Amino acid sequence: MTDKITFSDFPTDPTGTELESLIVEFCELFKPLERQNMIVLIDELTGAPFVECHALASIICAHGTTDVALDPDASGDYRANRELVTNHSAFEQMKSDALGRRKFSNIVCEFLSDNDGTLEVIGGQHRFEAISEALNDKIDVHHGIKVYFDLDKDQRLDVQVISNTNIAVSADLLDRMYATMEGPELRDWCQQCGLLEKDGDFADKASRASPTTVKEARTFIVNFYAGQNIDDKKFDSVDTTPKIVKSGEREPQDWVQAKKDHPKMWQDKNLLEAGKQFVKLQEAQKAAFMDKKTKKLKGRADQIYKTRNIALLAGWAFVAGVLQRNKARLKRHYDLVKSTSKDPLRADLLAQGKHATDPEAYRGLGFRSDPKERGRFTELFWLQAEKGTGFSKGVIDTAIKGYEAKKAVLEFEKGKAKL
Repeated sequence: MTDKITFSDFPTDPTGTELESLIVEFCELFKPLERQNMIVLIDELTGAPFVECHALASIICAHGTTDVALDPDASGDYRANRELVTNHSAFEQMKSDALGRRKFSNIVCEFLSDNDGTLEVIGGQHRFEAISEALNDKIDVHHGIKVYFDLDKDQRLDVQVISNTNIAVSADLLDRMYATMEGPELRDWCQQCGLLEKDGDFADKASRASPTTVKEARTFIVNFYAGQNIDDKKFDSVDTTPKIVKSGEREPQDWVQAKKDHPKMWQDKNLLEAGKQFVKLQEAQKAAFMDKKTKKLKGRADQIYKTRNIALLAGWAFVAGVLQRNKARLKRHYDLVKSTSKDPLRADLLAQGKHATDPEAYRGLGFRSDPKERGRFTELFWLQAEKGTGFSKGVIDTAIKGYEAKKAVLEFEKGKAKL
């Protein structure tokens, strides 16, 4: 029985409202230790109401779930939480601690008043899994939970972001959460062109074999449109360095500007075709390392997944954008995928591509993502599209020298303008 509910720092008293009824329902179901004097706080930044209390593991787990949608109305199939890392030593220690009757705290949740009274675990899913497993050994102790109520979409995003923000959480997870709240368009586009599998979601942490990240998808689109701003007849005399869209920000400037400048991008057939063509290049690159007998990928991962280098991706998309008005050359750009000599990107030759000014530690094209790497890839794809003969040592060497020469001229012109 709840003896008293105190609302602290609320601008208006919620007594007698649906919020109070929701908290009463929560207290009756979860029987927190604090229910005789439950203090309800409000996050004064967002207006989100919450309580901090302790409940038995058996009750938390009976009504709790880590299968939480970020936006249950618009994108109910896509998850808020990052994937559980079940093979990490820290998780093994957590499970051991739970068996030793450790009382965990700060499991962040949202309470939903449905048929069962669901507790959606937003932050602390590893702790939730650990105490769930400990229940199998009849370890049932109280744990600290922070429970939010009656959140709107923006409040829910805020809670999910701050609950998943720590030094161990990748910016890619934050990007995925922000993109989901932004709407389904980017994900739908990636699924259409093949950058994501049907019904697939963006990776929550970038790796060579992981699904596409939000950062990669945004970078592709931003550079496709940036390339369209370049006059192909002036390509050799202007800066053609692609950009990488910042990660971990809710509204990265380059992405916001691209959407503003191209409000119909999701209906752009040329953009969709570029995405499909890049996917073909990804697949052809991997297929070149497929063992015909075992049907398994065989070879160096950095060569198999060379298209996951974001400098390469940005340069390819930039050139595809520039060539939208030159269909013959665009076809040669897209036809790189048909190269029959080893892998289409000739990753072995890219690794040999260096300039006299490069430091000793430079490993060749396709290992970095800085402006120089992006600019070199742009020159390389541009040069390849001139004749469509594929990559060769000579083409790679010439492209690198061309980039360095262009950079020197542009720096000279910039310095001269300041005189």
